Amino acid sequence: MKFIDKNTIKLDKVLNKLDEFVIDFIKILEKHTRYVIISGYVAILFGRSRGTEDVDVFIKELTEGNFFILYKDLLKNGYWCLNTDDEKEAYEYLERGSALRFALKDRTIPNFEIKFAKKPLQKEIFEDTIKVVTKKAELIISSLERQIAFKKYYLKSNKDLEDARHIEELFKEHIDLNKIKYYKKLIEDE
Repeated sequence: MKFIDKNTIKLDKVLNKLDEFVIDFIKILEKHTRYVIISGYVAILFGRSRGTEDVDVFIKELTEGNFFILYKDLLKNGYWCLNTDDEKEAYEYLERGSALRFALKDRTIPNFEIKFAKKPLQKEIFEDTIKVVTKKAELIISSLERQIAFKKYYLKSNKDLEDARHIEELFKEHIDLNKIKYYKKLIEDE
């Protein structure tokens, strides 16, 4: 693993089944909207040894019609929505700020938890990303500093604190501590 530039990491790891699941889903998602992967999967992608049931993703808001096209594309490619089988109701979930979960047919985990980025702090995420280049695809994640701040100062569970420590230790030479403080303040002020 190495930084190609300050916003790109080349990752040479052997991809596991979870990574393949993520890549396959993202290939569909990115045809329809911008996305940013957040939370636990980011630590797992970078070698943290722990399980997860879901992969959290913020997406840019879509019109109802464009969401229906995405929804149908996911169904066509072997996914189902755990929340509802009605695409209109699914869109309403996202509009209300709730998450939708998608998994492969006949499965519930792992699944993708997608949400529209609606709040200012969520919308800002698209301007502070890192591209992770794997052998099979490129994935967009939120910045390491944002990951750390949200894990430490917003989510705060033991699992989240361990994820933050893993990222901090792994990338200690590349992390901007002032940026973490900036996100901490934004989280506290929200």
